[in-house]
Amino acid sequence: MAFSNPSNEKRRELLQEAKTIAVVGLSNKPDRTSYMIADALQRVGYKIIPVNPTIDEVLGEKAVASLTDIKEHVDIVNVFRRSEQVMPVAEEAVKIKAGTLWLQQGIYNEEAAKLAEENGLNVVMDLCIKVDHALLIPRK
Repeated sequence: MAFSNPSNEKRRELLQEAKTIAVVGLSNKPDRTSYMIADALQRVGYKIIPVNPTIDEVLGEKAVASLTDIKEHVDIVNVFRRSEQVMPVAEEAVKIKAGTLWLQQGIYNEEAAKLAEENGLNVVMDLCIKVDHALLIPRK
């Protein structure tokens, strides 16, 4: 059976309950999509943890080289990597017992999704977390 994303209601719940989002592939360049989305998420109250071995910090947060370097619970692992590079990220997300593996728009990997789901993670693929947040979470 082909993968299908959780319902709007479930994604709304995931976003409302989340506090910490690890952003894999977050760039420190303000003109990059990953930076713009992480900045927007930070502005609405999420704690952002940059995951990128090539930078020291971004958006005022210290970067880590990998998910396994994070010492606190991660509610959502938001991924900005090519589809074929997602499996190691999914493996690390499982290892740290993250709540959700969220692959950004244009990123899709059924094998990684299956691994994550089999290990209790929620999985969202090929959807922009910022767009979903804007559509699903009422403004206050």
